[in-house]
Amino acid sequence: MSQKLADKTALITGSSRGIGRAVALAFAKEGAGLIGVHYTANPDAAQSTTRDIEALGVKAVAVQADLRQGKQAADNLCAQFSEAARAETGSAGLDILVNNAGIAPAVPLKHTTEAVFDEVMTINYKAPFFLIQAVADHIRDNGRIVNVSTGFTRIAAPTHPAYAASKGALETLTLALAPDFATRGITVNAVMPGVTETDMNAEWLASPEARASAEALSVFSRVGRADDVADVIAFLASNDARWTTGQIIDATGGARI
Repeated sequence: MSQKLADKTALITGSSRGIGRAVALAFAKEGAGLIGVHYTANPDAAQSTTRDIEALGVKAVAVQADLRQGKQAADNLCAQFSEAARAETGSAGLDILVNNAGIAPAVPLKHTTEAVFDEVMTINYKAPFFLIQAVADHIRDNGRIVNVSTGFTRIAAPTHPAYAASKGALETLTLALAPDFATRGITVNAVMPGVTETDMNAEWLASPEARASAEALSVFSRVGRADDVADVIAFLASNDARWTTGQIIDATGGARI
C-alpha cells in the first residue's frame, strides 16, 4: 500500500457516496490518518463509508451538514470536524479539503425557477466558498484544497445552465484563491469529471440510448468510474502535486476533444 498521504487529515464533502466515497477510499489506501466523511441526509451511507475506511486501517468520522444552509452549514461543518479531529488526533489541524458535494438538476433555462437557481448556487458554490473561508486558519502549511467542478464548464450544457454556471464560479474561485494560499505552500486546484458511474447518474444511464450517448462523449468510449476521478484528486492531494496550483484538471476521459 502506498503512503503518499501518510498521517494526513482530510475532510471530503459529499463523501458518503459516489465520487466523494471513492476519494475517501483512495485517501485511505494512501495512508491518510483521519478522514472526515461529510453527508447531508443519509447517515447509513456515511457509516458504511466510515466502516470501509476503517477496514483499511484509517480513522474516519462522519459529519453531517445541510449545505443548502450555505455559510451556516459551512461554519457548522468546520466546527464539527475540528472537534472530531482534536478528539482523534489531539489537533484541529486539517491537511486536505475536498469540496465534492454538489447537485446537478437537469433544468433548462426556461424552466429554471429562482428556488432551483438558489439551491444549486448555494450547494455548489456558496457553501464551498464559505467552507474554505471557515477552514483557512486550520489548514496546515503545504496543505491541499481541491474543488470538484464539471466537464460542463468546457462542453456546452443547455440542459444544465445553472449547474454549469455554479461550477464555472467554483473554477474562478480556485484561480482567485491560489496566490493567497501559496504563501503557506498550500495548493488550490479543481478537477472536472465527465459522465461518471454514480448513484446520481444511475437512473438516466439505465437507458441504453443514454448510456451509448454518454460513452460516445469520451475518447475511451466508456462512462467514467468514480475511481477514475478519485485517483486524480488523490494525486492533487499528494506532495507529487506540490508545483501545481490554480489549475483546472480535466478528468472527463477526453470528452469531445
